[in-house]
Amino acid sequence: MTISDALHRLLLDNLTTATILLDAELRLEYMNPAAEMLLAISGQRSHGQFISELFTESTEALNSLRQAVEQAHPFTKREAMLTALTGQTLTVDYAVTPILANGATMLLLEVHPRDRLLRITKEEAQLSKQETSKMLVRGLAHEIKNPLGGSRGAAQLLARELPEESLRDYTNVIIEEADRLR
Repeated sequence: MTISDALHRLLLDNLTTATILLDAELRLEYMNPAAEMLLAISGQRSHGQFISELFTESTEALNSLRQAVEQAHPFTKREAMLTALTGQTLTVDYAVTPILANGATMLLLEVHPRDRLLRITKEEAQLSKQETSKMLVRGLAHEIKNPLGGSRGAAQLLARELPEESLRDYTNVIIEEADRLR
């Protein structure tokens, strides 16, 4: 069973993973729509452009790509910072796979954006901290409320036992402050 070029193209065009194919000189051969969306550039207009004209990362990354072509050695990079032509900085993971085609080595880049995942992880951690704080405050309020009720009750009993009405001013202050704190 042979799969036609049109079917290959259809499959690549419908992937949600950003996929970029570079020739041996690190010039763009193909970019699927997911890569176009991620980098905010047109694959057709960018065809033949050098990789650093599409996005920039670092000199070391460019050297790693050249080395991948020369040695046909695949590699993966985690949390790389790409700067798109628009100036937007993207945090991505990408895998580079050398492919031998017509006697030349091409590079297949699979790019996975991490910004959204990192933001979700950060928000989840923040929600967890808020929940922990809420539970701590509830526990603290409970621990304060119980002895406060005991102090209020003791002040009421003491007020009944006091011989002079003027001394009850002090117990009334205790009762009022306990009510206010509660």
